[in-house]
Amino acid sequence: MSDTTRHSTHKLISGEFSTEDARTILMTLITNKIQFHQLDKWSSAERLGNENPVVTRRIEELQHTKEALTKLIDEAARNGERLAINCSIDIAVVNELGAPQHSAQRLTLEY
Repeated sequence: MSDTTRHSTHKLISGEFSTEDARTILMTLITNKIQFHQLDKWSSAERLGNENPVVTRRIEELQHTKEALTKLIDEAARNGERLAINCSIDIAVVNELGAPQHSAQRLTLEY
């Protein structure tokens, strides 16, 4: 990102998928995200002697999402259906205190 581009949107997933492909794509994504937070949770416990409750809550949210998606995919598979999946990521540069950086320009990239 350039100095004037402080926000961007990227298309991560876009298309129609078989239930097998949808399962692979979505479960891999969510499993990796859960593993990321589990490592962060472990690291925090090792360094600080306590677990971060925000990370613990996020892991639980992701596990619930994983269960819900599994049910949805299983139902589509039983019905012989395909799944249309569209997923974008919005990224904003923030300062150290968490406030968004001010910028008049926005960049949208689609892959």
